[in-house]
Amino acid sequence: MSLSPTAQKFVLHWGEMGTRWGVNRTVAQIHALLYLAGRPLTAEDIAETLGVARSNVSTSLKELQSWKLVRVSHVLGDRRDHFAALQDVWEIFRVILEERKRREIDPTLSVLRECAIEGEEDGELDAATLARMQAVLAFLDMLGASFQDYQHLPPQTVQRMVKMGGKLARFLGPAAKEQP
Repeated sequence: MSLSPTAQKFVLHWGEMGTRWGVNRTVAQIHALLYLAGRPLTAEDIAETLGVARSNVSTSLKELQSWKLVRVSHVLGDRRDHFAALQDVWEIFRVILEERKRREIDPTLSVLRECAIEGEEDGELDAATLARMQAVLAFLDMLGASFQDYQHLPPQTVQRMVKMGGKLARFLGPAAKEQP
């Protein structure tokens, strides 16, 4: 499969952005390629198109599958696995948020809850430090609760809410931003 210069630019940039988000460059490039392809590709097609080792493609595809961004499909008469990416950007966004929450926020919340409990009994921990820990816990709890509220909404509803958010911020004005 050959990529146009514009598609190459997109794939390369997605790889660069991936590294900034903590994702391996090849993983991000494969995701971009599968997203743009619009049809399932074999690992061999991916390796050839991107000029990366087949073993790197296999590892990257497993990572993308663990993130639920890529699925395996099969083609009649072809025994090889074919891989397809989610095609709806809002669904991609939702899946990434869910996975980030599960992998990063949930474990952090568990530790923060333990710290809050232990901090009440820790005579060496000053009150201001405990208060800062509790502020982080309250913040992440609030984000988690908000995420649960919005998680199962249809993408169209989320899109409308995002558009409405800017209007709401302008309506509330700068005075509302200053209050905790």
